[in-house]
Amino acid sequence: MQQTGRPGLVIRWGFLLVLSLVLSGCSQERNGAKANGAAQKKTPVPVVTAMALEKSVLLELRAIGAVAASASVSINAQVEGELREAHVREGEMVRAGDLLFTIDPRVHAAQLQQAEAALARDQAQLDHARKQAARYTSGGKKGFVSEEQIEQALANVATLDAAIQADRAAVTQARLRLEFCTIRSPITGLAGARLVDPGNLIKAGDKDQPLLSIRQLQPAYVNFSVPERHLPEIRRRLSSGPPEVRLLAATDDSALAKGELRFIDNTVDATTGSIRLQAILANEENQLWPGQFVNVVLALGSEERAVVVPAEAVQGGQQGDYLYVVTPEQRAELRKVAIGRTLGDETVIREGVRPGETVVVRGQLRLTPDSPVKAAEQAAGQKQEKQGS
Repeated sequence: MQQTGRPGLVIRWGFLLVLSLVLSGCSQERNGAKANGAAQKKTPVPVVTAMALEKSVLLELRAIGAVAASASVSINAQVEGELREAHVREGEMVRAGDLLFTIDPRVHAAQLQQAEAALARDQAQLDHARKQAARYTSGGKKGFVSEEQIEQALANVATLDAAIQADRAAVTQARLRLEFCTIRSPITGLAGARLVDPGNLIKAGDKDQPLLSIRQLQPAYVNFSVPERHLPEIRRRLSSGPPEVRLLAATDDSALAKGELRFIDNTVDATTGSIRLQAILANEENQLWPGQFVNVVLALGSEERAVVVPAEAVQGGQQGDYLYVVTPEQRAELRKVAIGRTLGDETVIREGVRPGETVVVRGQLRLTPDSPVKAAEQAAGQKQEKQGS
């Protein structure tokens, strides 16, 4: 009985094993079908979109610049003496010719009087010598005066004539020194801090002891640099007239002033690969201050029929710049693009996108190629454009 029961037990266990394998296979097929169905019904990713537009765009270069005075003068004394009076207040606007300082003139006035007296003395002696030489010459013709006396008289005239020239030069120098006791502004500009107070003894031509500095603010200059690759384009634009330069505040990009390009430096900085430019601005209200940092916008013309998209639509990767285009089937298509300039919040697309195509502006990080998408909203800038139209 035991021998006949063992084969039956084996058969039952084999049947159960086969049945379990069949059921397991069916379960896997059902699970696979469910997974495929879930994949086909993947939830669309909400994104913000915008349309690629074709329009005319301004060609501009942006840089950081520093305001500089168009002229800067250090006021130094040209004569030695006591500084008697300061006629200028610190920080005030002065005009060319305004009186700034007075140096004690008494010593220099006395030197002028001395030089004028020496000139008068020598002039009197010269007049006498000329009369004497004339008498000697006349007497020599009659044989009353020797040739040697005549030569001596003429030499005395020449000597005194030379002394007169020296005296006149001394008078001119003394008069200049007296004039230098009153120091006037050579330019119109803004006075800086007074560096020497009245009562101090100052030296002539002491560069280490300037009395004051004056900076001319009208016009004002702005120095800035751009990459050397833009040099040919700037030179072409300059050949048809100075391009416009706009200044924006460094803090909030608010408009400050307009001017034009003044010159291009003659050397490219080999260290930075940039070239220095300078703009000139009227600065009629003195809103620009030397040393102030500003944002510079150099206008180089315009580009017609450029394809532009919101700048935030363009992403950078190891393979270069790219963006996502929404296909008619509402799927995300990854496109590699060649970009041009970024102007404000828009980027010019050279290759990769056609006008009228829809691009993803926000939500790219959740996308993969061929992901289903759903436009949650449109970019704010394009909403305004549509409302305006």
